[in-house]
Amino acid sequence: MIRTPLRPLARILDARAKGENPDVIERENIRIRHEQMRDQARQRAEGRLLVLGLVFVVAFSVIGLRMGVLATAEPMEPRAEAPGAVIHASRADIVDRHGRLLATNFETHSLYAQPPQMVDPAAAARGLAAVFPDLDEKELFEDFTGKRKFIWIKRKISPEQMQAVHEIGDPGLLFGSRDMRLYPNGRLASHVLGGASYGREGVHAAEVIGVAGIEKYFDARLRDPANGNQPLELSLDLTVQAAAERVLAGGMMLMNAKGATSILMDVQTGEVVSVVSLPNFDPNDRPRPAVKGDPSDSPLFNRSVQGVYELGSTFKIFTVAQAMDLGLVNPGTVIDTKGPLRWGKHRIRDFRHYGNEMTVSKVIEKSSNIGTARIAQQIGAARQRAFLKELGMLDTTGFEIVEAATGKPLMPKNWSEISTMTISYGHGLSTSPMHLAAGYAAIANGGYRVKPTILKQDGPQLGPRVFSEQASRAARKMLRRVVTDGTASFGDVAGYAVGGKTGTADKPRRRGGGYYEDKVIATFASIFPAHDPKYVLIVTLDEPVDTIGKEPRRTAGWTAVPVAAEMIKRVAPLLGLRPTVEPVELTDIKLANN
Repeated sequence: MIRTPLRPLARILDARAKGENPDVIERENIRIRHEQMRDQARQRAEGRLLVLGLVFVVAFSVIGLRMGVLATAEPMEPRAEAPGAVIHASRADIVDRHGRLLATNFETHSLYAQPPQMVDPAAAARGLAAVFPDLDEKELFEDFTGKRKFIWIKRKISPEQMQAVHEIGDPGLLFGSRDMRLYPNGRLASHVLGGASYGREGVHAAEVIGVAGIEKYFDARLRDPANGNQPLELSLDLTVQAAAERVLAGGMMLMNAKGATSILMDVQTGEVVSVVSLPNFDPNDRPRPAVKGDPSDSPLFNRSVQGVYELGSTFKIFTVAQAMDLGLVNPGTVIDTKGPLRWGKHRIRDFRHYGNEMTVSKVIEKSSNIGTARIAQQIGAARQRAFLKELGMLDTTGFEIVEAATGKPLMPKNWSEISTMTISYGHGLSTSPMHLAAGYAAIANGGYRVKPTILKQDGPQLGPRVFSEQASRAARKMLRRVVTDGTASFGDVAGYAVGGKTGTADKPRRRGGGYYEDKVIATFASIFPAHDPKYVLIVTLDEPVDTIGKEPRRTAGWTAVPVAAEMIKRVAPLLGLRPTVEPVELTDIKLANN
């Protein structure tokens, strides 16, 4: 900026020439300059006030907007945040159908060491080895005197162990709070719950994640804070589960079986009220997976969904139900059972000779392989396969534990006529006991497919119809006669009108093909009460041998059936079923004129 001089030479000379005072010119110029400076200062101040006013307007607008958002938003608990990735340690509880606790979180502590802060590493190593016998004193001392600045010692410790470590008194031994997953019932329902472990870990928190069973299947739902820690409600009944496990364990021991499984299912909803697989484990101390030997020998193996077996004669009722639904036979139709039945180089025989002819009802009652195979010939391969597909026997069950996805049925690549005949009596098609339970539920509920579920349901969950009510009713009568007059006579429970079908299948060899001569899978598939079915019960024993008699007996009638009968006696009252008198069909009376 170019300033005007206070005493311009031209004006000063002119004023002197005219005899005027030159100082007047200077004073005037000073006054004008002061006015200009005042105007500039005023403009600068007004600009600052304007900017400050705008700042206040914007600030109050932001505050008002935020207050409005807070007033209209849902209230949420504040969460403390720390730098880095946030670890959400909370996990929802798991409860049974009556709200009883199956899995929950328990507050505990972790133990870690910071060697640079240690006063006496040798004493600390000696003290820790005394508190934790599984730790090696020498290895601890080497770690404490090495270059590491942080060492995990124990991921979780008990309050007693924490106090004992406190008494060691070394400032380099520190604790971090965290949650651990607790299963208060121990081994009960262990294969359903599966177990949990730690994922991401920090000093003051650890992420609890599911590693198997329902814990892994619903891992995201259990960890999601948006669910408000609402418990996951299962269809299991804790009391029924405990009774079933006790009975099955006793039966497994008495029958000298290497393993066993049982499934109790509601026929209308598909809810699994109890599911047991033995041997089992404690999910609080989950064992490591087997790396050698037969995987089915591991306690982690879930026989109810992973055990894919040929389930023998329990399949015969499906063949007969389909044939009746197609109008090919009725309960009184006479079937040629003269044996052996020859098909090429194959020979189909019965366990005993039952005569050259039998009615369809007797075929089921006496469990005739020949009779069932002849009925299957009338059905044909295409229709049989389509029927079993609709029944859910050719796909995974969809049961909500991760292990169920591995229980895919094994079926013949070429579904020939001989395959149709052998599958009709439970050989040549391998399924899990859970598949069988769903199939028998369809027979019990009037012919509707149901999906097995471990979640509590609200009312019936019936799927598409697979066969007619008439075929279902006739099949239930046959299953009842199997218990009263047939191969499952040990399964009759007074007051509960049990109906069912036995199945004894030779076990295939693990190597070399063929079947073992002295190893079987014995199964009893039952419904009760047979006249008004509420539940399906499947009991399967792996390699059972009844040694009470003079000769060892392995058939399901001697092994699986008594175990199932004892289980029904125990659990039926717990399910609210009262003993009833079985209704008797009246003889038809026809009135005629004289």
